[in-house]
Amino acid sequence: MSAFATHFAIEFRMGLRNRNALLMTYLLPLAFYLLVTGLMTRLNPGFKDSIIPAMVSFAVLSGVILGLPDPLIAYREAGVFRSYKVNGVPAASILLIPVISSLLHTVIVAFIIALTAGPLFHAPLPVNWPGFVGYLLLLAGALSGIALLIGVVAANARVSILVAQLVYLPSILLGGVMVPSSVITGGFRYIGLLMPTSYAVSFYNGVARPGTPLVPALPAAIILLAGTAISFLLAILLFSWDRQNAGRRANPALALLAVLPYVIGAIIFGGG
Repeated sequence: MSAFATHFAIEFRMGLRNRNALLMTYLLPLAFYLLVTGLMTRLNPGFKDSIIPAMVSFAVLSGVILGLPDPLIAYREAGVFRSYKVNGVPAASILLIPVISSLLHTVIVAFIIALTAGPLFHAPLPVNWPGFVGYLLLLAGALSGIALLIGVVAANARVSILVAQLVYLPSILLGGVMVPSSVITGGFRYIGLLMPTSYAVSFYNGVARPGTPLVPALPAAIILLAGTAISFLLAILLFSWDRQNAGRRANPALALLAVLPYVIGAIIFGGG
């Protein structure tokens, strides 16, 4: 446990010193929050009701999907993971520690947004703060699992960026972040329901601040938990210690199984 704590402390401090991590985790989400929220509330006063779930979801997307895969690939390319293996560090710890570190940074940004949205933009605050924490953890867990899979499976940083964008952009446009899922129809609704953000925002609207969720809170939570569990298990299964590693235990195409809970959710709730 002491070795785990030491490794985590080092990873957390490195995150604070890494300019790219600071940009993706703090500067980009907070700048986007201030600029876009200020503009949107002038163009559409009704946007105030969705400021907190929208901007927190954007912050988690930026910090996790854009920020987490790159260090994993860089460490693998540099042979850092191989040295961990020599010293007996298990693959599960190597993957779990960056997630916990990223989660702590994300929680800080999320609460900055949640606590300032009221005074700055007159946004309605969550009426159930434990529900807000649940929404945040469910979203961060699901996106972290996907980010880990990207970092584990992608051959290099360029590929990881392309794959990450396949999650990042549809989540913002169709996953309930900038446009309410309830107004998205047809095939775009099915695409939106392939994104974890759709279920997280539905959970928020069903628990943290009761509204009209596209997916009921309990099924949304189950789908997110299932997606998280499958993604983490696949990331451990597909993990390789370096790019010359010949011991990969399964075909990387198995990573596609991570979308299975969301496909089922889209089939069940996409016709609404």
